[in-house]
Amino acid sequence: MKTLKKKIALLLTCLSLSLANGQYEIEPMEGYTPHIGVMVSMLEDLKERITEQVKDLDQSQIDFLYDKNANSIGALMMHLVSTEVYYQVETLEGRQMTEDEQTRLGVAGALNDESKRNLKGKPIQHYLDLWDEVRQKTLAGLKTKDDKWFASNVEDGINYHWVWFHVMEHSANHMGQIATIKNRLPE
Repeated sequence: MKTLKKKIALLLTCLSLSLANGQYEIEPMEGYTPHIGVMVSMLEDLKERITEQVKDLDQSQIDFLYDKNANSIGALMMHLVSTEVYYQVETLEGRQMTEDEQTRLGVAGALNDESKRNLKGKPIQHYLDLWDEVRQKTLAGLKTKDDKWFASNVEDGINYHWVWFHVMEHSANHMGQIATIKNRLPE
């Protein structure tokens, strides 16, 4: 177990990350039921780690495309916002996005040529502020739910826990893509 803790510490050091309390544990966040609290803890951890990766990038780095098929870091950040707001509205509010929400927050639900053209020229703080806005609504919505709801099915074979796990794994996937893009940035 000490070896695992050393490897995790080394990984966090390599990523220039640190945990305020020095703990490497997933604990339920206070104010949530246990299972939802654990998911919130993981969602927040990923958001902090992604934010740490991108917060100091300049405009050329945010908009950089390493080839014609790639997405920019800005587009990926907006995609994280769009994905979270979609699932938030569908699962926590039981509705579809309004036209305004789609225009403002859902524009990168699909990463395609249109999103590549339109998601340029915004500072990283723009994307981080939108993500903060969406996350605050997610956290407030999850506080109104309990573990019985979390385990219940959205539709046959898919429960709310899986949906929010998918949001979390989606963030982790794009965190890796962001790291790849950063590794390819021109010097």
